[in-house]
Amino acid sequence: MKFWIVICVIFVNFSSQAQCVDCQTATALVQRIAPQFATQIQFKQEAATNDFYSLETKGSSLIITANSANSMAVGFNFYLKNYCHTAVSWYASDAVVLPQTLPILPEKIRNEARVKNRFFLNYCTFGYTMPWWQWREWERFIDWMALNGVNLPLAITGQEKIWQSVWKEFGLNDEQIRGFFTGPAYLPWHRMANIDHWEGPLPQSWIDHQAQLQQKIVQRERSFNMKPVLPAFAGHVPKALQERNPQSKITSLGEWGNFSPQYQSYFLDSFDPMFAKIQAAYLKVQTQLYGTDHIYGIDPFNEVTPPSWEPSYLASASQNIYKSLTQVDKDAQWLQMGWIFYFNQKNWTNDRIKAYLQAVPQDKMILLDYFCDHTEIWKKTESFYQQPYIWCYLGNFGGNTTLHGNLKDVDLKIENVIKNGGKNLWGVGSTLEGFGNNPIFFEYVLDKVWEPNLDYRTYATRYAQTRAGGEDLLSQQAWQILADKIYVAPSDVGKGDLTNSKPTFISHFNWTVNPTIAYDNKDLLKAWELLMRSPSTSPLHCNDLTVVGKQVLGNYFIQLRDEFTAAYKSKNKVQLQLKGKAMLDLINDIDALLATNPHQLVGEWIEMAKVFGVNAAERNYYEQDARKIISVWGEEGHDLNDYANRSWAGLMKDYYGKRWQIFIEAAEKAVATNTEIDEKDVLQKVNEASNNWSQNHTVYTGKAQGSTKVMSIQLYQKYATAIQNKK
Repeated sequence: MKFWIVICVIFVNFSSQAQCVDCQTATALVQRIAPQFATQIQFKQEAATNDFYSLETKGSSLIITANSANSMAVGFNFYLKNYCHTAVSWYASDAVVLPQTLPILPEKIRNEARVKNRFFLNYCTFGYTMPWWQWREWERFIDWMALNGVNLPLAITGQEKIWQSVWKEFGLNDEQIRGFFTGPAYLPWHRMANIDHWEGPLPQSWIDHQAQLQQKIVQRERSFNMKPVLPAFAGHVPKALQERNPQSKITSLGEWGNFSPQYQSYFLDSFDPMFAKIQAAYLKVQTQLYGTDHIYGIDPFNEVTPPSWEPSYLASASQNIYKSLTQVDKDAQWLQMGWIFYFNQKNWTNDRIKAYLQAVPQDKMILLDYFCDHTEIWKKTESFYQQPYIWCYLGNFGGNTTLHGNLKDVDLKIENVIKNGGKNLWGVGSTLEGFGNNPIFFEYVLDKVWEPNLDYRTYATRYAQTRAGGEDLLSQQAWQILADKIYVAPSDVGKGDLTNSKPTFISHFNWTVNPTIAYDNKDLLKAWELLMRSPSTSPLHCNDLTVVGKQVLGNYFIQLRDEFTAAYKSKNKVQLQLKGKAMLDLINDIDALLATNPHQLVGEWIEMAKVFGVNAAERNYYEQDARKIISVWGEEGHDLNDYANRSWAGLMKDYYGKRWQIFIEAAEKAVATNTEIDEKDVLQKVNEASNNWSQNHTVYTGKAQGSTKVMSIQLYQKYATAIQNKK
């Protein structure tokens, strides 16, 4: 009897200790986000089958009860949004605006998660948004993920340190290994086996720094009950390994994105005896450095052609990859992007998908339905042939800065998949390529997990209050316009303002910058005016004011360009000069507006990159890497030129503006000399200007300048009449 009493006491003590750990994690979060309220917010932990939180006021204190630190954070965020009218941005530099006193809850509130797993991030995000982050940025972002209930984050930072150890074990030298890697901003595409060597070799200082950073990242994520999705070996090997092991089945994966042959990647077939050896070596080092939660991201054949399309080969490949995992970690689960099934629908037929998925034991391969805002693959594949899957909203490609997305569509699709997606629906999440833009979508996707009756219009009203920092009728009216009339078309690849396109007389130059909109710019102008009239001085409100104003002006540029084209066709020299000057003035005005926003500065991006340099040569190296990814992307002729286009101060004037200036001056000269413009010559000069910008060292400020509201008023007064009078 005494024995069982002792066991019970130990169990109670252990449970209490575990509870304290989660409560301490949540309390530390409050101390970072709302330190003035830290003594008034108490956390309690209760076991439960599903993730839940409850909130109630007792005396002067807020009591948050939940099953885990992650759920505690979500409950805290629910309180902040609904009762404090406070939004916590994913940017570390954004201040958190709080009321002076802790609001009292009129009644107890309880919410429960409708899905167990909430995924976040995309391989590309680590190149388009996060390559230059230090711990300060990561700490706030992890807090943001916890506040929004993310418990399955992609965690691919620092893997080059592991590969350095592994490839040395397999006989490669330091020069071969670091030369195999790409530059920092391009590592996502190297990790996905798309390109090798580009912008390499990777500095050792970078490799060491990222390993140390990853250790802090996964430790903090796990403290919030998150399971970081770490990578595993998918078959991508250095070409030098083929030269050392000619007997192994190593083949080129071919051209990707029109890069030259020397940048092609190589694939080791999973049935080759060396595959399992590399997998074991990799997982051993990774677990030593970063631990494991037994969920591994593996994505062979991403946007490249597998050695064979035979279903039997695809089944063998996936079966052997999974086997290589379980030989090291018997509890391993494989998480796979479903992007390949969307991107290459012609070749990934259902029989091939089925063979590939069902070769892995049931529930051991988890699929990310990657681009559900556009195409839901679960509907086309009998719910991924019963393997678990996560419904994902992508929402942003390349860090593009346009207003786009469809709130109503997101609302309907999430409700439908939760109701009809099958028992193998494993979760909901987001696979954004870049973030900082249209944050309402990513928060809405995650909030709907906990609040089933949260329709998109109600959410827009709440969102307006949190961005303004309190009750604000003008902001609410603006956000209802955005929700009902602006956010009406699904996101897609290559969204960008015409200002960001290479110059052309009609339409736009390339698919990577598509300025097409599905709304009336006059409606957006009205939303801008309402935001302008709002008394709010919240940093998030000012950010919205900048973004909406930029979009209004960016849309208006199309009208000016069309008028310029008409003047060129009619050989009207006076009108041509007037419209050409107006186009360049507008680009400069957009630049001035963006310069008031700390998140829209190319200088901030470049300076964050240069910090990584330990000497002048490295600082120049990182700056070039940072410049290329957001401009020319790759070598000349590469398919993704301008793919990561974004409207930032500095870029507008000196990159996009210079290109349009070349075009406008050429058109004016042609009319003045009664000749036709040489468009090939213009394109060559535009490409030269693009390349020159990507390689120069113009110094840009990393600090915002001027008042967003003042600049918005000035530009509204300058352009509103012309926009309103457009037929």
